[in-house]
Amino acid sequence: MSCESCNNELANDLYAQLEKFIDELPEKRGALISVLHKAQSLFGYLPKEVQIFVGRKLNVPVSQVYGVVSFYSFFTMIPKGKHPIAVCMGTACYVRGADKILDVFKRELGIEVGQTTEDGKFSIDALRCVGACGLAPVVLVGEKVYGRISTAEEVKKIISEYQE
Repeated sequence: MSCESCNNELANDLYAQLEKFIDELPEKRGALISVLHKAQSLFGYLPKEVQIFVGRKLNVPVSQVYGVVSFYSFFTMIPKGKHPIAVCMGTACYVRGADKILDVFKRELGIEVGQTTEDGKFSIDALRCVGACGLAPVVLVGEKVYGRISTAEEVKKIISEYQE
């Protein structure tokens, strides 16, 4: 079995899971955002092919799907790393040094916001607010929350947790 056929089987399985999710919706009208959330959780991002698939399954123009994907900052059309890092840049986090923490992540990983490391392990995003102001500054790695991150050593420790 070649790698290409492995990738095709994986993609077909993901499309089947998404199709099942859509088919089980009690009402398809107004379900675009929830379907896009599901698609992104399955695929990791929303490439053009997935947007076309969603549009066809929901009987929604692809231009409308693209409009929603490009409008909401949660959605991405760029693949994220295996361990997506998000630094909160909301007011509480920012005044407590989130910009400096973000700079350390960028320096340590050698990438900018919106980019993924060459090995595909890490990507960095800046979020507007994660709603955990009491823990400011806040960093998310996937769904794991790290609060009160204030030093370069803490950033390095977070990265080392995900090195394989």
